[in-house]
Amino acid sequence: MPIIQSLDRALNILDLFDDQHRELKITEISSRLGLHKSTVHSLLKTLQLHGYIEQDDNGLYRLGMKLLEKGQLLLRGLDIREVSNGYLKKLSEETGQTVHLVIQDGAEGVYIDKVEGSKAAIRYSWIGRRIPLHSSAVGKVLAAYMEHVEREKLLENYTYSVHTSNTITTEDKFLAELEQVREKGIAYDREENEVGVRCIAAPIYNHSRKVVAAISMSTLVTSVNDQELQDLVLRLIETSKQISNGLGYREIG
Repeated sequence: MPIIQSLDRALNILDLFDDQHRELKITEISSRLGLHKSTVHSLLKTLQLHGYIEQDDNGLYRLGMKLLEKGQLLLRGLDIREVSNGYLKKLSEETGQTVHLVIQDGAEGVYIDKVEGSKAAIRYSWIGRRIPLHSSAVGKVLAAYMEHVEREKLLENYTYSVHTSNTITTEDKFLAELEQVREKGIAYDREENEVGVRCIAAPIYNHSRKVVAAISMSTLVTSVNDQELQDLVLRLIETSKQISNGLGYREIG
């Protein structure tokens, strides 16, 4: 495939700007790209004409507002369900397990997508179903990554409904569990919502590094042993990272 040299060079200029280099002199750009100053000047003027580069009174160049405009347009078009569905299907096909995508709505999680696994005998979940935060793996993820003030307010009048003998029933135990979730980046439902069902869940981050959803996998205790469950944890975490990257999330460092 042929490369349009001038376009390639213009895009390389935009790539030079980052958190450490928010403003650049034309001599810096020329030096870093190995291009003659006159060539760089022409490229900058073209980018400036279209709003992708700006120049201040000191002659320093920085990224233009047109990039912000296009970036917002891209973000508005990133539907989390659309971005994640292919990854959910792939994970379910590879493991045979049922996979869910869940968002928070008040004191509950809501299933917004589900892929039924070929090995799964679990039929209790459906898109639109609500699930408690304290007794579900996805709920624990969503609660764990809330802002502290938001979580405090939510738990003021929270009801710890008992579903099985393993259900968490006090705020102290719930908060301790959430600390483990933040530390390990994974949450467990150890037959706390349904007898015979264990679930695992991981966070989904967006471009602003905020947790906006959780991805989970449901397994039967009789079908998946502890070692197999840990293998599924690794697959789930990898899938959560792929979805997060699809939403614009990037790790620091």
